[in-house]
Amino acid sequence: MPSDDPYELPTLDRFDRAILRELSAQGRLSMTELAARVGLSKTPVAARVRRLEEAGVIAGYRAVLSPIRLGLAHVAFVEVRLADTREAALRAFNTAVRAIPEVEECHMIAGGFDYLLKVRTRDIAGYRAVLAESISALPHVASSSTYVAMEAVKDDAPAEGI
Repeated sequence: MPSDDPYELPTLDRFDRAILRELSAQGRLSMTELAARVGLSKTPVAARVRRLEEAGVIAGYRAVLSPIRLGLAHVAFVEVRLADTREAALRAFNTAVRAIPEVEECHMIAGGFDYLLKVRTRDIAGYRAVLAESISALPHVASSSTYVAMEAVKDDAPAEGI
């Protein structure tokens, strides 16, 4: 069962780490194949995977889609500054930004601006529409600055650090 403290780290041994590396690279492995790759039998691997899921270390499984093949090649990073940063304003912004499907990621930042958004659209015209109609209309937005990504040099999960 996950701890009440989201920052409490579970104890992971070398087999747990190997399981996590394998599943992060290919989440559809069968327990038999996963067991063979990490050097354990199927039953202990299944128990470890279940324990890692229950502890919240494995948060879920999903298909990794190719945005390029889906026609969503345009990526922009947007710095957003809010006019009000009291807790109610932050909550209102957070709730509203989650409803914009083009916003792939949203991070609250400690620095010269309040939020950093990763926005994915078909092209610059699509981005312009999202900026004008959705991002600028978010609660308490005072200003934004856009940076268009020309190329993703590294875009993967942190499996190597496990």
